[in-house]
Amino acid sequence: MAYKPSPAQPPSALLRQVRPLRLLLNQAERLEHLQRLLESQLQPAAREHCHVASWRDGTLLLVVTDGHWATRLRYQQKRLLAALQAMEAFGNLRRILFKVQPPLVPTKRGLNTTELSANAAQSIRGSAEGITDEKLRAALERLANNASRKKSLQNKTS
Repeated sequence: MAYKPSPAQPPSALLRQVRPLRLLLNQAERLEHLQRLLESQLQPAAREHCHVASWRDGTLLLVVTDGHWATRLRYQQKRLLAALQAMEAFGNLRRILFKVQPPLVPTKRGLNTTELSANAAQSIRGSAEGITDEKLRAALERLANNASRKKSLQNKTS
């Protein structure tokens, strides 16, 4: 007798039928609803830095991206607590805890696009000639050569 797999089902159907997945989906939807309610009470600049982590036993745990925003939100804690308690979903809210947790994906920082002019590269080369420390002289020469190389590459592509 051959094994006959069950017909494929859309993921949304699986999430609603399998009990552990259904419970997980319900919890995620609940947290998303609480997040929207929280964001309605936060200043627009703070919304991207503050997320609901859990809501249990009258305690709301908020994850904040850095200490700066955690401090700002702690100053507003009494106002935020009163505003959230007025909502039905947060009826038994007694306290708000803040936990600082940097984002999992580091923010992309701008690349250093500062380029040395040919004049600056020549000046660095001249300075390197008068330096007795071999490591420093080699570093300055590499810096000057790197600037020259970038300029020649730009000229070739132009």
